[in-house]
Amino acid sequence: MRNDSKISATGNAAIAAVALAGFLMFAGAPRARADDDCQRRIAKADHNLHEAIEHHGYESKQAEHWRHELHNAREHCWNTYHRWWDEDGHRWRTDHDWDDHDHDHDRDHH
Repeated sequence: MRNDSKISATGNAAIAAVALAGFLMFAGAPRARADDDCQRRIAKADHNLHEAIEHHGYESKQAEHWRHELHNAREHCWNTYHRWWDEDGHRWRTDHDWDDHDHDHDRDHH
């Protein structure tokens, strides 16, 4: 009987460990998806802003549209997750310190 209780305790511990691992894996999934969504949205707006400036000019309505979209994407991520994706630096930022004029250097190149 004593041997059965050791097996039972070990089995219960293994089941608890697997359950905890599963919970932790799925608990992190929504955050990862949200991060991917924010990163993708900001990267798309940033890319499209660069393209609009290159093809239509810095002060074009297309550039202004994507400048606005980039601002909105950054604001959404900041307001929801208190961080935003810095596409140029390829990193997450935890300060509300982006510059809506950070693409002004594009004006000199086109």
